[in-house]
Amino acid sequence: MPTALITGATAGIGAAFARRLAADGFSLVLVARDEERLAASAETLHKRYGVPVEPLCADLTTEEGTAAAEERLRSGIDLLVNNAGFGHHGGFLDTPVEEEVRMLRLHCEAVLRLTRAALPYMISKGRGGVINVASVAAFLPGGTYSATKSWVVSYSASAANMVNRHGVRVMALCPGFVRTEFHDRAKLDMSGLPPFAWLSADRVAADAMRDLARGAWVSVPSARYKAVAALARLLPLNLVGRLARLRYR
Repeated sequence: MPTALITGATAGIGAAFARRLAADGFSLVLVARDEERLAASAETLHKRYGVPVEPLCADLTTEEGTAAAEERLRSGIDLLVNNAGFGHHGGFLDTPVEEEVRMLRLHCEAVLRLTRAALPYMISKGRGGVINVASVAAFLPGGTYSATKSWVVSYSASAANMVNRHGVRVMALCPGFVRTEFHDRAKLDMSGLPPFAWLSADRVAADAMRDLARGAWVSVPSARYKAVAALARLLPLNLVGRLARLRYR
């Protein structure tokens, strides 16, 4: 039975990955900060799918939490989903620098360290995969959030280029607007967004697993967000910047 470790696993895209992978027969290691919610999620998944589920309570914005996740990864994981993340309500000039640094630790440092911790085992087995959850915002100049997600895309492509020859796959997942707790937690008013713009978390997880199996380096779920990503790469940055006032996740 293969094992998957998922960060930010109790809600949204992380929870969708947990359901999808449990249904596919993976045993799970769920990483999240809320110990009570984590235990409840683990119990529910185990009862529903009959697979082993290991909760790992860790705050990946801290050294202690990141080190705990690294240690578990080094013991052997077949699939890593780096999903944990958060957004800010205001622009980077309106956000305390401590919160900006916290975002960098979670979106960049934790992704780098967990990916590095997972890869040696995968390479030794000649198989395995890493999905680093970025965002369509990676292609738009929209503050620190967009910058961190752009880094995730670049880092994932670089890692994929180095490990593909070993039978290991690394992919950046770049969804658009997804119905999760993300926007509420960031206190972002999304009431004006049309219904067709939203994706389901289950759709995002399914598309990601399909694209990983195909060997893609970057996955952008749905045709409309593929078009957004393509246009953002073609248009001048000053024009693309006008779109960056919206937060994509």
